[in-house]
Amino acid sequence: MTKSFTGRKRIRKTFGRIGDVAPMPNLIEVQKSSYDRFLQTGLMAPDRTDSGLQEAFKTVFPISDFSGRAQLEFVKYELEDPKYDVEECQQRGMTYSAPLKVTLRLVVWDIDEDTGARSIRDIKEQDVYMGDMPLMTDNGTFVVNGTERVIVSQMHRSPGVFFDHDKGKTHSSGKYLFAARVIPYRGSWLDFEFDAKDLVFVRIDRRRKLPATTLLLALDSADTATKRAELAAKGESLDPNEAEGMSKEEVLAYFYDTVSHQEHKRGWKAPFDAEVYRGVTLERDMINAKTGRVVAEAGTKMTPRQCRKLLESGLKEVVVPADDLVGRYVACDLINENTGEVLVEAGDELTEELFEAFGEAGISDIPTLLIDHNNIGPYIRNTLATDKNVGREDALIDIYRVMRPGEPPTLETAEAMFKSLFFDSERYDLSAVGRVKMNSRLNQETDDQMRVLRKEDILKIVKIMVDLKDGRGEIDDIDHLGNRRVRSVGELLENQYRIGLLRMERAIRERMSTVDIDSVMPHDLINAKPAAAAVREFFGSSQLSQFMDQTNPLSEITHKRRLSALGPGGLTRERAGFEVRDVHPTHYGRICPIETPEGPNIGLINSLATFSRVNQYGFIETPYRKVKNGKVTEEVFYMSAMEEGRYKIAQANASIDGKGKLVDELVTVRSGGEYEVARPQDVELMDVSPKQIVSVAAALIPFLENDDANRALMGSNMQRQAVPLLEAEAPLVGTGMEERVARDSGAAIVAHRSGIVDQVDATRVVIRATEETAAEVSGVDIYNLLKF
Repeated sequence: MTKSFTGRKRIRKTFGRIGDVAPMPNLIEVQKSSYDRFLQTGLMAPDRTDSGLQEAFKTVFPISDFSGRAQLEFVKYELEDPKYDVEECQQRGMTYSAPLKVTLRLVVWDIDEDTGARSIRDIKEQDVYMGDMPLMTDNGTFVVNGTERVIVSQMHRSPGVFFDHDKGKTHSSGKYLFAARVIPYRGSWLDFEFDAKDLVFVRIDRRRKLPATTLLLALDSADTATKRAELAAKGESLDPNEAEGMSKEEVLAYFYDTVSHQEHKRGWKAPFDAEVYRGVTLERDMINAKTGRVVAEAGTKMTPRQCRKLLESGLKEVVVPADDLVGRYVACDLINENTGEVLVEAGDELTEELFEAFGEAGISDIPTLLIDHNNIGPYIRNTLATDKNVGREDALIDIYRVMRPGEPPTLETAEAMFKSLFFDSERYDLSAVGRVKMNSRLNQETDDQMRVLRKEDILKIVKIMVDLKDGRGEIDDIDHLGNRRVRSVGELLENQYRIGLLRMERAIRERMSTVDIDSVMPHDLINAKPAAAAVREFFGSSQLSQFMDQTNPLSEITHKRRLSALGPGGLTRERAGFEVRDVHPTHYGRICPIETPEGPNIGLINSLATFSRVNQYGFIETPYRKVKNGKVTEEVFYMSAMEEGRYKIAQANASIDGKGKLVDELVTVRSGGEYEVARPQDVELMDVSPKQIVSVAAALIPFLENDDANRALMGSNMQRQAVPLLEAEAPLVGTGMEERVARDSGAAIVAHRSGIVDQVDATRVVIRATEETAAEVSGVDIYNLLKF
């Protein structure tokens, strides 16, 4: 039976009870916005932010020659118009790209040989052609050598600091060995770890381990840090021989509180700490140091109530015999002032013999470290005791020997190498994301632009790790989406381009030294081949640059929304365990739990959920509606996995009356990754749509909620393999997603403006616009058909 034209254009009726509240973002937005941020073509040169291509140039330039007489600076870049359009590139087998012109400035100085003062002799500015930069088509693809390719986004571990333990697998007793790892965006990794004897060690770039205190002793002391900052403000640097590292006292003072004991006629005075005495049975009478009275007799079990009573009665200090202080650790060096002899060093253990020496030297005040072996362990003190390095010099040389074995160390080279490891922005970059993550984990507020490590960061990391060992705080979950981020096209290409520019930098430096610098122009110094080759290599042969799957519109869109944990700097199939591949509670509304390939890549290649988007830091966000006093508002805002954990979130199918009030007495909510029930007035957020959990392909399956998950996985993968019909036909049953897929994939042509259809044939539609147009804009729109 032949169908009439109206039969083909069926009326679409929705039977869904839950309407769409928030508009679904453009399905290929993740590709387009990332590449726009990389090129920043719509912005004038002064308005561009330091990201993408601009940042790549800024990090490599300015380039100075070895003598410091000349410097090549970056001014701006411009992309010219592409020579051929997309169709012509496909027909000719060419790459759709635009020439990249970079404005460079060569500054030449005169240097006074006596004073070393510099004065500018010459400045030359010139536009230099730096190869072609591929452009993205309107559909989020690249045309490379005439074929359409897609750059798949990569999931990787976010830069920052992570705390973890070995789950009791290393040691036979099953005790947890805690560890902390600082992962920069680029630069050396820093690992802190406990060993079986509860000592703290550090590894730099997974080399041989050193006592963690070696690294702490190599850091600047408070005085040196102040001096360094003052000199830096004047543009000067501190002489390595004048710098001092942290002293043992400084290290111990950071990690432990100090308790002072004064001599008393019946022993030594000690502050009364209710926490220490709680639950303890007294071996001897407790004496108030001020009055000399017994406040609790020997054999008394100290209950919390009793401790509180003693505090309220004004008990501040108690008398302890010298025997009780034996075995405690001294907080600072104690010196016999008559002879100048150091009786005991910071961190040393008190012995009976020492008390006799104290009596002879007239020492009546002993500061000790507050270590009770229950709540506060002596880990850092013990590590200091086993560390053979005593000061900054030894520590720096020890670190140098580990990093460059076989090379003879000197203090200057050791200090320069240590500085370049973590404190030099050219060698080490946490990135803005890494700094934000580190600030939130260490509870501090440091500027996003502080992209190198600071002394405070290192100390805080060790402190948190020691606190974990003492049973305070929680370890991190590396599969949580707050600790994994997405690198999209722009970022991947920026990294490649930076590598190309760094190769070019070496050649420029050498050329600046060999040529007559007064007579050359910037283009004589530049050989753009390494940069252009890096781009070509990335688009041509990177694991993440893939030939576009063009079986049908859905396969195109899914390919552009794919997230891969594989690729350079990512995981490998063989190494990836079960946890990485598994569905995590934070995937809700961000990554589809259904659509993933069967086989060795299961769980490593995922798809973005329908409503999710990637924020400026690369974390995936999902939208929620605000709920106030049990009433659902129209206010929608996006949230990342880190922020979401502290809210109670109702599902999209929660019953609501006509005014938006939650009807049920108890509502099912998600809170901190767990499901629970809550009263309507306690609910803070609500999902925007039941579709937000799944990907585009899964959302096209009618009555998905009745499917078994394994079959839905196969169905969503098989839809991408469906061959389109010669005579397209509307489905009898759909889910309402079909129109979005057709529109966003570019398969269905949508008119840009209203008008009258002037001419139609098998290859194109011509529309005469009825809207008012500017004089230079044509009044006719021509749409070439891709199909039929």
